[in-house]
Amino acid sequence: QVQLVESGGGLVQAGDSLRLSCAGTGRTFSSFGMAWFRQAPGKEREFVAHISRLGFITKYADSVKDRFIISRDNAKNTVWLQMNSLKSEDTAIYYCAADTEYSESYYSTGHYDYWGQGIQVTVSS
Repeated sequence: QVQLVESGGGLVQAGDSLRLSCAGTGRTFSSFGMAWFRQAPGKEREFVAHISRLGFITKYADSVKDRFIISRDNAKNTVWLQMNSLKSEDTAIYYCAADTEYSESYYSTGHYDYWGQGIQVTVSS
């Protein structure tokens, strides 16, 4: 069993920053590549960011590139998403996810084996 739990969401104003955390339990955290996805009302879940197992490689969606930073500390079994210069269009439920094998399809929801429950981020304009 692998459990992922997000925290750190909330309501902020446009231009503010927010940091989400995802804590993992159940298996060695460094065994997983980790990602963040988000889903706005009425829209499909979309890729936000991915970080490799040891944290050396990161990938970002164009919509958050240069604003968001994904990081991890395997000793703490935690991955973070630092969100800066937030916009109203960033409003969504944010999910963390874990993959157990390498794939170039890291941007696809189908690539991931485990998901957190999601956490709301609301950005007021």
